[in-house]
Amino acid sequence: MKARIVLLPGDGIGPEVVSQARAVLDRVAAVGGHQFIFEEALMGGCAIDATGSPLPDDTLAICENADAILLGAVGGPKWSDPAAPVRPEQGLLKIRQHFGLFANLRPVKVFPALAPHAPLRADLLDNVDILFVRELTGGIYFGERQEQGNGSTAYDTMQYSTAEVERVAHVAFQAARQRQRRLASVDKANVLASMRLWRRTVSAVAEDYPDVTVEHVLVDACAMHLMRRPASFDVVLAGNMFGDILSDEAATLAGSLGMLPSASLGQDRRGLYEPIHGSAPDIAGKGLANPIGTILSAAMLLRHSLELEEEARMIEQAVSSALASGIRTADISGPGTQPASTTEMTQAILKRLPA
Repeated sequence: MKARIVLLPGDGIGPEVVSQARAVLDRVAAVGGHQFIFEEALMGGCAIDATGSPLPDDTLAICENADAILLGAVGGPKWSDPAAPVRPEQGLLKIRQHFGLFANLRPVKVFPALAPHAPLRADLLDNVDILFVRELTGGIYFGERQEQGNGSTAYDTMQYSTAEVERVAHVAFQAARQRQRRLASVDKANVLASMRLWRRTVSAVAEDYPDVTVEHVLVDACAMHLMRRPASFDVVLAGNMFGDILSDEAATLAGSLGMLPSASLGQDRRGLYEPIHGSAPDIAGKGLANPIGTILSAAMLLRHSLELEEEARMIEQAVSSALASGIRTADISGPGTQPASTTEMTQAILKRLPA
């Protein structure tokens, strides 16, 4: 297979973890006889510094010709003023909207080797394997907003249409059919009108999937259940803000934000893949970053955009094997242990891939 992959390293630890994921993709290409053509472009704070825009037109043009996009992380203290007219996260919202990436897939799987070191009791983590499906281009992040009275009053609008909910619900139900056939739809229908529309629409879509068991869960109850009985969840469907918060909370189950990948998908095969962690400016350039979230995002890229399922599983198995061997980066190492560097973790994964 020949594929064009755009790399958007971004800010902070982004360039470090993206370079490690590229090394893994290079190995997969060599083993499988594929040709991956990489192009690198600016996005985030570094793009603001260079061009004044968090997502320059040149970057969008390069992405238009890509089969898939791999992103590191954006943001940092230099650009952290929420009142600034131009901010790195605006680039994220723009690229999602530009390519119609309405469904964000965030798998949360607990590796047995890490369970004893997670904040929750190890017995609660048995068989935890959750797929969050988050609506990504609607809701409160994209609704009308305004600050009034010199900033003394402000509002944000959570707005959804039936069509927006339907399309992401179909993604979630189809995913559930490939897993345990259980879906929990998260809302706040007891308070919010937009969430009553959400619940009605998900219930209507569920009629097309009689083989999937559906549960409607209020967002506050879901947040509690994720800590008390996480293994009871299979696929969790949520709106933009609730999905963002809940999937970050669920990162606790895996032991670290550094472990978790994501895929943002639209109607066609091109997707945007990124770890769910931030730019971690406090450890940038120190070789301490955990590359696993980005490497697993590369595996999702192979699966969803390039339809290379065998190669995706190869990476996931190599990550699991490396962790089982005991190697740990600083974010997942216990007290009194010598953590591996970013590069050492990647080398341990590469060692477990075919030569």
